[in-house]
Amino acid sequence: MANTLAFADLGEGIGDATAVLRNNANSAGLGAAVPTCPGWTMLDLLTHQGMAHRWAAASLRHEQPRPDAEVEAEATAAADLLQWLDDGMVELLNALASAPEDLDLPFFLPEAPPARQAWARRQCHETTIHGVDAMAARLGRVPRPDELWFAPALARDGIDELLLGFAPRRRYNPKADAATSIAVVTDDGLGAWTIELTPEGCTARAGADADAPTRVSGSARAVYVGLWNRGEDVRVEGNPEPLQSFLQQLRVAW
Repeated sequence: MANTLAFADLGEGIGDATAVLRNNANSAGLGAAVPTCPGWTMLDLLTHQGMAHRWAAASLRHEQPRPDAEVEAEATAAADLLQWLDDGMVELLNALASAPEDLDLPFFLPEAPPARQAWARRQCHETTIHGVDAMAARLGRVPRPDELWFAPALARDGIDELLLGFAPRRRYNPKADAATSIAVVTDDGLGAWTIELTPEGCTARAGADADAPTRVSGSARAVYVGLWNRGEDVRVEGNPEPLQSFLQQLRVAW
């Protein structure tokens, strides 16, 4: 996971995605249902994102994050929830900017880059995917890849983090009854990966196996949101079952 966006680009990604959350919430209303997060309203989505920003900021400052219930109560009591969301983003960006490049802080994904970069990367993709959720709430459907705001390079980085970082974690670690593999390829030349599935678990690596029995392809943005269970604008060649099983098992919740 060493090949990531520049630190400044990750910070910009956090700011851009927070603006998407805010603008779509302002348009759709806090009571709008979020189809990509069943059971959630826009209010729940913004509260969750504001909590995540504050949790990460406290961790970066080597502080104990406040209890979730306390932060939820703060969000509920906020006179302006959108301003509360912005305040959490600013707190996070300030914590990232103040952190030294050689920050000594544990990080929970394997093969991660140095800690400051890894925390910035995680919060960039956390906020970006929830920006997609906010768009879905406004549109009443999952947005198409051409409607998304972020650059393909950010999508490539997010695919890499998901496949090499999240997928092998013990908490998810998708399995298959018999050994198989999935090739993941971006049409725009921004990367390719191979997912190996066995009865024991999952591994992933950069580079596509040409002999994989399942092949997933599409634009970097389509593959990114598709692997995060936020869209189906990808092409699947060969046996679709391993991909369906992989996505069902890799449903990341925070």
